[in-house]
Amino acid sequence: MIKNSFIFLEKVGKRKEKSIWKQGIKDWHNFLQAKNVKGISMEKKFYYNRKVKEAQEALLNEDSAYFVGKMPQVEIWRLYDYFKEECGYLDVEVDSYGKVVLVGISDYYHSNFFVKGVNLSKVMIEKELSKYKLLITFNGGSFDLPKLRKQFGIENKMPHLDLKPLCVNLGLKGGLKIVEEELGLKRPPHLKGNPVSLWKAFHASGDQEYLDLLIEYNREDIENLKGVMSVVYKKLHLSLMCLLKPT
Repeated sequence: MIKNSFIFLEKVGKRKEKSIWKQGIKDWHNFLQAKNVKGISMEKKFYYNRKVKEAQEALLNEDSAYFVGKMPQVEIWRLYDYFKEECGYLDVEVDSYGKVVLVGISDYYHSNFFVKGVNLSKVMIEKELSKYKLLITFNGGSFDLPKLRKQFGIENKMPHLDLKPLCVNLGLKGGLKIVEEELGLKRPPHLKGNPVSLWKAFHASGDQEYLDLLIEYNREDIENLKGVMSVVYKKLHLSLMCLLKPT
């Protein structure tokens, strides 16, 4: 969907973008080929041409960071299809004091876990994040990323796709577990508890079983992030494709 998008251009909002589409200009190639675009001056058109070419080059170089700050946060999902194989799914667990004790990061196939007292550090997390072009979380803009920034000084520089506001816009309200249930995504009954309690029990007893359960819980969160992302993308993609259809 990113190649059909013009919302990353300065002063192009959703209304102007729809106006461009209605003129039969459905993608970047169409835009560059068009001599005139209604509602856009020739001077501005030349400027936008340059920006579209920059965006094309960024995609060619797989430079997803080019789009950071250029698109509204709720439209970052349009990058998903292009960078689908290079998405990182992130979920953070904290203790009863709100301190990060576990970070799970996964691509579409494998997961890595960073545990306090074992391998949880700024260097290790940043090294893992450097593998990805698009970061996906659920409420990460308000919780996970601020926690990592405050505790470890980790600044995310790649596009961040926060699923929670997208779910709210689609009528899916509540936390990840509630959204999972509404979408029919299952998790084992023993992984529906409180992760804070699992860490507390592990810290108090040193019993590896509690830590294993916490990691399993986090793994389930990440796997269900992938399921939610798939559903959300399909719904948003369909709604946008309706606007792109010839009238």
